[in-house]
Amino acid sequence: MSIDAGAPKTVKVGQSFAGITLIAVEKDRATVEIDGKRRVLQRGQTYSSGGAGSGAQSVTLSAGAGGHFMAEGQINGGAIRFLVDTGASAVAIPASEANRLRIDYRKGRRGTSQTAGGPTEVYIVRLDSIRVGGIELQNIDAIVIERGLEISLLGNTFLNRMDIRQDGRTMTLTRRF
Repeated sequence: MSIDAGAPKTVKVGQSFAGITLIAVEKDRATVEIDGKRRVLQRGQTYSSGGAGSGAQSVTLSAGAGGHFMAEGQINGGAIRFLVDTGASAVAIPASEANRLRIDYRKGRRGTSQTAGGPTEVYIVRLDSIRVGGIELQNIDAIVIERGLEISLLGNTFLNRMDIRQDGRTMTLTRRF
């Protein structure tokens, strides 16, 4: 386990370190309990939630396999896993995840988005809230894509309200407004 981008520490299931308890370990992920809430972290991912020196909301993520930054979060209170994508103009959600989270995306405005796979039809929706670590934003625009998207993208309709600092394999998001 690595806390606040510190040196890794080996702990056994059921053991606690710095207020974090290791609940379970699987092949490529671990379940931990932080402040009474369970979170699933991928191998190599660190997680930090809390205030920066100024009291601002922030979260620190570590790059996982392939150098990608993943973030456990919530949309409208429902758990979701994001790929942090600074090149995505909006938070993007696969239709299967939108359905699981009970987002009635078909009532959203239809549009077209240019993706890596070419132009694709999307539904533009407004989400009540998105939470990543200690950061929660309300009324965030997002797109729902019915075909071709496998994982939710944490794009710039969320990220443009953050200061983003990347230091090697660590990325810190700090809420600006």
